[in-house]
Amino acid sequence: MYRSPRPAGSDGFAQLVRAEWTKFRSVRGWVIGMVAAVLLMLAVGLLGVQNGGGCSVGASAPVQHGAACGAPAIPVGRGGEPVTDNFYFVRQPLAGNGSITARVTSLTAPVSLSPPLQPWSKAGIIIKQSTKQGSAYAAMMVTGGNGVRMQYDYTQDVAGMAGSVSAAHPRWLRLTRSGDTVTGYDSADGTHWTRVGSADLAGLPSTVQVGLFATSPDQVSTSTSFGSGSGYSNPSLATGILDHVAVSGEHRGTWTGGIVGPAPSTFGPNSQSVVGFHQVAGRFTVTGSGDIAPLTAALGSGGGTGTIGEHLVGTFAGLIAVVVIATMFMTAEYRRGLIRVSLTASPRRGRVLAAKAVVIGLVTFVLGLIAAVIAVPVGVHLSQDQGVYVIPVSWLTEARVMVGTAALLGVAAILALAVGTILRRSAPAITAVIVGIVLVYILGIGPGLLPSGTGQWLLRLTPAAGFAIQQSLPKWPQIATVYQPPDYYPLAPWAGFAVLCGYAVLAMGLAVFLLRRRDA
Repeated sequence: MYRSPRPAGSDGFAQLVRAEWTKFRSVRGWVIGMVAAVLLMLAVGLLGVQNGGGCSVGASAPVQHGAACGAPAIPVGRGGEPVTDNFYFVRQPLAGNGSITARVTSLTAPVSLSPPLQPWSKAGIIIKQSTKQGSAYAAMMVTGGNGVRMQYDYTQDVAGMAGSVSAAHPRWLRLTRSGDTVTGYDSADGTHWTRVGSADLAGLPSTVQVGLFATSPDQVSTSTSFGSGSGYSNPSLATGILDHVAVSGEHRGTWTGGIVGPAPSTFGPNSQSVVGFHQVAGRFTVTGSGDIAPLTAALGSGGGTGTIGEHLVGTFAGLIAVVVIATMFMTAEYRRGLIRVSLTASPRRGRVLAAKAVVIGLVTFVLGLIAAVIAVPVGVHLSQDQGVYVIPVSWLTEARVMVGTAALLGVAAILALAVGTILRRSAPAITAVIVGIVLVYILGIGPGLLPSGTGQWLLRLTPAAGFAIQQSLPKWPQIATVYQPPDYYPLAPWAGFAVLCGYAVLAMGLAVFLLRRRDA
């Protein structure tokens, strides 16, 4: 047997990766295609911002916090989060420690003026730092459909007694203040009390505002038909009836009513008169509109509000280019017959495919990360210049969205590579991946394109679930609104990304199996 006098070359995995990288960068069309994917992501994302729904503001008229297109400034909670803080407040000052107790006998919606009672309509008692929007608070309340709740600092929600309130089944509520701590209690009879929760409102001033409140969020509705859809919201009202009101501690003893936040302007010519309070023989009737809660993208969508994820809308455009290149990274070798050379040089076929996956995955990830790192801050800046308020998020969330977008592209490239290995032909492989990710994503987010609920399930069960990694805002259980893509997804960010990874792993496993069993 003849043996070459030249020393055997190394067949290590690192050498395979290096060889595949050399193949990739040697094909000018692939390199240009990857650069084009980055430019597509930036062009679609940033040009979409320029053509968005914001308003132009000049340097001489700086935008206040969220004051887009003449809208009122968006209040900010203690944690820096944007909030909705709009309700009717019957109050008096409380100096030092003390408590407030009240019985709620009714919570209804004025039928002639308002939509039906909303599940998160609220009436009850509240201790608030001041009447300034966004100031710290703790409240005990009855709700339209979620029983008794203790809510504080906008994001916190603790369940109390279940069931609806009525004259036959009243709810007794109590808040006690001790320093910076406010504790909430409920009772069915005013004698036997149950602790619901406790709020630590650090920095609470010595004198706070204490009293009764009522508010009711917008009724949000959507309607869809094949190929079209619409959404709308109607302001609503809630009226609470409270009695047995008692305040302990150093307080003034007289009640003053007023609206926290802007007055409603959508209930006819006497809009400002439909909210307010009446007191007769210790019985308070309080009517309010609005909400006390975190601001969501859906709630803010009509008021010049956006999310950082909106600046990555070009991801699906770049993804198409990535899928084409990743598929051809394998199918081109079959078409040109070079796959035989590759497998002869490295008989361990699984390692050859793994090396290709490492190269295409890393290249796509790096370029996708560059695009995301540019698109998000530049897009936010452009949006703010147009008067759009981009809801701020923590740096960890922003990093997760940008790195996750790059990982989404990288895993999608590996999936395309695997499908190309399975089908061996470019056209059917590219079509299969684009249909499975891009087309399904468009169908999932497009209003009216599919029957109600079907789009949500597509975004749970298909590779398009990976787009959930771009969600930057949480879903709040205490806010009933329209949680739908592209701001919100059916699965949590990492759960959706895990679905995409699962498809990539399964496809790679099948690709390795077939590559080993079939002739080159």
